[in-house]
Amino acid sequence: MIAPATIPVVDTIVADAEKLRRDTAAAVKDAEALREELSHRLFAVFDVYDLTNKRFLAGRTNRAAEELEHHAASLERIAAMQKPEVIERNGKSLLLALPLGVHGQSTWIGLGAAEGIEEHILLSLAELFVETNDSRRRAAELHDESRRLSEHIASTFEEITLIYRLTQNLSIAHGSQELGVQALKWLSDVVPAEGMAIWYDGARGSELVPNDEKRETNYVTFGESPLSQEEFGDLIDSLRTLHEIDGMRPLVLNRGTPCAARSVFPQVAGLVLVPLREGDRLFGWLAAFNPRDDREFGSSEANLLASVGTILGIHSGNIDLYKQQAELFGGVVRAMSSAIDAKDPYTRGHSERVARVAVRIAEELNCDENTLRTLYLGGLLHDVGKIGVNDDVLRKPGKLTDAEYEHIKTHVEIGYRILRGLKKMGHLLPIVLHHHESWDGSGYPFGLSGTNIPFLARIVAVADAYDAMASDRPYRQGMPDEKLDSIFRAGGGKQWDPEVVAAFFRARDDIRAISQRNPEPVECVSLEWTH
Repeated sequence: MIAPATIPVVDTIVADAEKLRRDTAAAVKDAEALREELSHRLFAVFDVYDLTNKRFLAGRTNRAAEELEHHAASLERIAAMQKPEVIERNGKSLLLALPLGVHGQSTWIGLGAAEGIEEHILLSLAELFVETNDSRRRAAELHDESRRLSEHIASTFEEITLIYRLTQNLSIAHGSQELGVQALKWLSDVVPAEGMAIWYDGARGSELVPNDEKRETNYVTFGESPLSQEEFGDLIDSLRTLHEIDGMRPLVLNRGTPCAARSVFPQVAGLVLVPLREGDRLFGWLAAFNPRDDREFGSSEANLLASVGTILGIHSGNIDLYKQQAELFGGVVRAMSSAIDAKDPYTRGHSERVARVAVRIAEELNCDENTLRTLYLGGLLHDVGKIGVNDDVLRKPGKLTDAEYEHIKTHVEIGYRILRGLKKMGHLLPIVLHHHESWDGSGYPFGLSGTNIPFLARIVAVADAYDAMASDRPYRQGMPDEKLDSIFRAGGGKQWDPEVVAAFFRARDDIRAISQRNPEPVECVSLEWTH
């Protein structure tokens, strides 16, 4: 019985023997072609001799190499000088040796017997053949080199095209997984792998060291991936434990590559594994599994996947950074909204309700998601200018004097000045400044009328008026629904945009529920985040 440890060695010997057999057969075929050509043109008998391995390849291959031992020095000289020479004379019979160049790992010599031909003529013809043969061989080599170069150029072009496609899709509007799926699809056209996968680490931006904390992961594949999401995670953990990966360099495994982790995953015959990273932050792993057509993964596949992994890592880092900025912005908006409520405790929750009602009206008007988001933020901050209004006036329980009312009216311009220096809030300024304009031009601060009033300000105007009239105040109770409805019906086309009022009535039941439930603030506020 053969010991298991010797089986790989036996396999290697068999493979080497088969390769040698194929190479020898090819050499004999090429030598026979040369022999046939020279036999028909110059010589009655022609043999091809392998000077490197001391054997006959074509012609009288049963001849013993020992026959040429006394010509060994001459044959070596002829091979080095690349010039034909008569090495034996017997009356009118001549034995000519022709250098046939280097074929693979062997130097070939042609041995031709000619009779009745002048020696100088024979040498001239032989030299002409050698030159022609050299030119033909060089042309074949150039052809092969050109073919390889063309294949390399085509492969390089595909790789450049892939990188270009990825860089064109690096907008944060494309989520990590969305871009990852597209990257795998494009990679499959370039990398000869049966399957590919991306394993996104839920602990985004983690350090490049093992982490035992429980993480949420996302797994996307293309082609025939031999590992499930759980198995891929186990593979990463085992490679980390064995220090096979460090999160910085690509890992390439082929059939003969020793790796202890492979015994656990025998279905992985070959693997290229690269990190998705940005600097020292690790976002996941990109893998190519099992090369096609009995090939092996090499440096070209590893370098390409490493480039793609870096691009995907940078993209994930940008998304992560943008989320942090969005969360920071949401916190700023929340702080401002809380400051408004703290300023006027009798209207606590007013800004949140206005924001929700405005969004519900806008939904009835078929506004898109970005518009709804802007309306919600604008509703939260529409009264931010009240931070600059005198507390005694703002909290006065009774009717305001004319001077006090004029002071209250300044809150829209104060709010505009507070926000105008914040670039991210520029699209909220029309809401803050114009939500007290009236459809008939009787509002403030500029007396705009009709469609000259910004559209979103017209929506917030209705939402603001509704909550102000529906809410209880220290000096009065909130208006009953019937009275509210009659005011809005009368005010449509006068104080408020009639289309917005019509949308208000279509959503009346939902709006009533919003005002009664006094909703909690939305958790994540963002200007542009769409994921």
